[in-house]
Amino acid sequence: MLNFVLCDDSIPSLKRLSKLLESIFIKNNIEAEISYSASNPHDILEYVENNKVDVLFLDINLNSDLTGCDIADLIRKSNKNIYIIFLTGHLEYALLAYKYKTFDYLVKPIVAERLEETILPTVSLPSLTVSAWSNQFIKLNNNRTIINANDIYYIKKDGMKLVFCTNEDNYETYSSFSKFEDCLPDNFVRCHKSYIVNTQNIVNIEPSNNTILFASNNSC
Repeated sequence: MLNFVLCDDSIPSLKRLSKLLESIFIKNNIEAEISYSASNPHDILEYVENNKVDVLFLDINLNSDLTGCDIADLIRKSNKNIYIIFLTGHLEYALLAYKYKTFDYLVKPIVAERLEETILPTVSLPSLTVSAWSNQFIKLNNNRTIINANDIYYIKKDGMKLVFCTNEDNYETYSSFSKFEDCLPDNFVRCHKSYIVNTQNIVNIEPSNNTILFASNNSC
């Protein structure tokens, strides 16, 4: 689940942006939610410091002692992984996006089609999905979910998502096999266009119905 946070000093603008984003999530079957929105930049800074945030929409001109640029600068000192998308009513401010290592910028009034063009690439960016491999550990979702590869039964491709089925739970992330298939341990085998299995955890194989069995009644 990707977490989106919105900051704009205009409450009507916040509500409109929220509705546009939610419609894009539904239309494109994106597993994401607007976890927090606020007009006070200090509230945003506190939330970002204490919660998982993947994408931050940040208005540059805020009716506050802090500008959007100030907030971006403070966030970048401690978190380089959040994708910041600037909102501005002045096109000349768009160049600031590069200074603060933002992902994109949107000029107000926001157009639904332009917003969708901005959102769709974020769900397939490596740092929002599989960000690193270290020995037998797999890091997902901005390094906040760590899975022991030995615990994985299989990995299933489900549209734009990958589902990691383990002995404890299922974990979903937006990515593709091609992003990390070559980095998996040798005991992981692509047995189908939509499945990669951990051969070490196979309990049985039923050729008659093309089914691979694992512990706890798991199968693929």
